[in-house]
Amino acid sequence: MYFSTSILHLGINPIANMAILPIQCCGGDSLIIKLEQDSAVKKGELIVRYSELDKETTRVIAYLELINTKIKCNNNTSEVFIRVSDIFYFESVDKTTFVYCEKDVYETELRLYKVMENFASAGFVQISKSCVLNIKTLDSIAPIFNSRMEATLTNGERVHITRKYLKGIKEALEGI
Repeated sequence: MYFSTSILHLGINPIANMAILPIQCCGGDSLIIKLEQDSAVKKGELIVRYSELDKETTRVIAYLELINTKIKCNNNTSEVFIRVSDIFYFESVDKTTFVYCEKDVYETELRLYKVMENFASAGFVQISKSCVLNIKTLDSIAPIFNSRMEATLTNGERVHITRKYLKGIKEALEGI
């Protein structure tokens, strides 16, 4: 979902412990996010209220589901579970899939086609034959040689984008 860089109004009511954030979506429609603190609540609750299940609502739901989704990975010594939202990108090298997080690299049994099946709606996009990127970790894109592009991620790492996958990246960026 594309959020405008300027939020027009952040109304905070200190008595009700409530914040209202209007967000402009890419289609011109607006989405209202209400944050409410209630000390009587034992466990937090998130309600997504919508008039119709459109593309934007589906993306919000997919992202919310992704927050706590974990995948099984291996580091050199043990099995670990990594939150999908913490993953910067997946890369396949010699039939082995690696999971790149901000600072660490893991190995997983997932194949790239399964990554795309499971996580495309949550912002993962294929950028080359061997790499799937979490579009939310993208900082910038710059052209390099042979009609290729280079993506710089928020952790400073760089990955190459092949021309064949540029259309998918543009579509994913429009959907943020």
